[in-house]
Amino acid sequence: MKFIFFISLPLCALDQWTKYLVLEHVDPDKQLKPQFFQWVNYTNTGAAFGSFRDNNAFFIAISCIALLIVLVLLVRKREPDAWRDVSLALLLAGILGNLTDRLLHGHVIDFLLFDFGTYAPKIFHPWPAFNVADSCITIAVICFVIHSFVGERRKNA
Repeated sequence: MKFIFFISLPLCALDQWTKYLVLEHVDPDKQLKPQFFQWVNYTNTGAAFGSFRDNNAFFIAISCIALLIVLVLLVRKREPDAWRDVSLALLLAGILGNLTDRLLHGHVIDFLLFDFGTYAPKIFHPWPAFNVADSCITIAVICFVIHSFVGERRKNA
């Protein structure tokens, strides 16, 4: 439960605060100049990389189901596992952040845009815009993968 209060809620608040700042201070129609990093104000009605656009109701339903599953996993009694709990707390923050956007705005607000230049592979030119909640979800997945490999090694040892 402490992971919810010390990780999930502060990160969700950070996500919403940064999105508020973007909505207030970044023009969604501003012309982009080629550079490594830019603040943007993009709307995303789909999933990662803008896939499955215009399915907001579907993603709200999926987010609510995922939210319930993550909450149950975080609050149930079991042996302590910091990797799993931190991963779940990060996942919860990401789900809450993007779900809040979908409910309030009808889309997710993305604002961090990196462009690795024309010499980089096409997917990196530019990298799709993202936000704090997306970063939390990505880090959670990386933590889950690391946790699964470490757990397998411990079982085999």
